[in-house]
Amino acid sequence: MNQPKIPLWVAMYHSIDDTTDDDPYHVTVSPARLDKQLRWLRDHGLRGVGVRQLLLYAARHGDTRGLVGLTFDDGYADFLDNAVPILRRHECTATVYVLPGRLGGANDWDALGPRKPLLTEDGVRRCAAAGMEIGSHGLTHVSLSAAPEEELREETAASREALRAVTGTAPDGFCYPYGHVNQRAARAVREAGYAYAAAIDPGAANGVYALPRVHIGERDTGWRLHAKRRLHGVRRAPVLVS
Repeated sequence: MNQPKIPLWVAMYHSIDDTTDDDPYHVTVSPARLDKQLRWLRDHGLRGVGVRQLLLYAARHGDTRGLVGLTFDDGYADFLDNAVPILRRHECTATVYVLPGRLGGANDWDALGPRKPLLTEDGVRRCAAAGMEIGSHGLTHVSLSAAPEEELREETAASREALRAVTGTAPDGFCYPYGHVNQRAARAVREAGYAYAAAIDPGAANGVYALPRVHIGERDTGWRLHAKRRLHGVRRAPVLVS
């Protein structure tokens, strides 16, 4: 008997900090806005969880009723300082995808800025201790779709081992930098031992190693969240979870 495919709603955040006009990539959501967005979820019978927990629930129950995946890319230091307290206030968890090759550094890959500090090793461990899932965002934030074989292994397998050394546990989840994914990158992630990988709009690569997500930004008030939730099920294909 064929297993049914399950629609997954996974939200993609980046930095949680005071917003300014100097944010050309729209990576920043203010703490006040995040608080309102999580309150909207709870008011609508939804609770935010990490992706690993979302997939485990889907595999066990055949649906994700009442749950929304929450993800935070790049491993900004403000995740620990600003997002974790708000998540815990709303009884939510989340997945933070970090770059073990840049711990304690900054988002130098964003050419136009703004510069933002990244989590340190201690910060990553504190996030894990707070109940957050730690995933890999690659080693140094490079696009994997055209990366040479050795670099592809470093960004997938080596980053997983580096995070094992930091937290004591190898991560289950991977997140493709820039959302870039093709079959070659997905295969490298699977062979590195990850259980799933998060993309953005994976197209034909859609599946547990290219999970679709929706970007959430500072302008997303309640009505926009409602629209994005409804449209996500139309624009993104359901996923086979086992």
